[in-house]
Amino acid sequence: MRAEDMRGGSNRPGVAATAFAMPPGCAIRYDLPAADLRELVSGYATYAASERAEMINWFLPAPPMICVLLDAGPVEIQIRNHRFAPAPVSLYGATSNALRASTTGGIQAGIGLTALGWARMFARPAGTFHNRVVPLDQLLNPGIAQQMVEELSALEDETLIAPTLDAILAPLFTQRHPHEDAIRGFTELMLVDGVIEIADAAERLSLPATTLRRIAIHAFGMPPKLLLRRARFLRSFVTLLRSGEPMAYHLIDSSYYDASHFLRDANTFLGTTPRRFMALGTTFMAASIVARGAAIGPATQALHAQPR
Repeated sequence: MRAEDMRGGSNRPGVAATAFAMPPGCAIRYDLPAADLRELVSGYATYAASERAEMINWFLPAPPMICVLLDAGPVEIQIRNHRFAPAPVSLYGATSNALRASTTGGIQAGIGLTALGWARMFARPAGTFHNRVVPLDQLLNPGIAQQMVEELSALEDETLIAPTLDAILAPLFTQRHPHEDAIRGFTELMLVDGVIEIADAAERLSLPATTLRRIAIHAFGMPPKLLLRRARFLRSFVTLLRSGEPMAYHLIDSSYYDASHFLRDANTFLGTTPRRFMALGTTFMAASIVARGAAIGPATQALHAQPR
């Protein structure tokens, strides 16, 4: 599979091709996983750029992902002041800060993991990899990363990306977590307007706050307070983007006291104001909000809901 052969699209029927519009030389694709994996995998995102010149893209804070590089030039990931050179198959841990990616062409296939997916796939806490990028070999048998690269590289049809990854991933979700219902419940709470207090979240889930914190760090990668703040900010930020009015602050989450409160969160999670962030290199991020919304549902991985 080569970047110049990628056309973009989705395996979801009925999605208009216009949802995947990209500049010349670039393509974006979003695919649903198999039905029995949708509680565990939030979706597959494939980005391609045929030009080998350096390209800078910024991405929103997100849950953990596995990223596979195919025929790609040097890649550098920056999260705040930390820089990473990803392996051909890397785990991108949960992030609470915007991520800057410097790429030089090729294909990246991303596998979004839900919190339940993390708990089933890995024994180590997701919090260990907060704002980090590490080779997948550090967590799983090295043969799995090699299999991903070999099988995806051999594809001649991009519509086979999803079934290929489904087959590789399905055997890896073997571990059951004792608090899976709580993981599902907290995933839903993060999407509720106005929910931001830990005591409120713990009460709704009928859990001690200390237990909720332990579950959140293990399965989601961060303490519950930070997760709730991240979700509140992203709900508000995506709403502003979709409205086309970056200063329409009446649309933000009801738990914000005022615009300055929202802008403080923007500085925390983006490192700047929303307007300045969107003036940075956001070609793939802006396209992914449209494409993911059309193919998967939620516009960004951090707002992904459990399937019903």
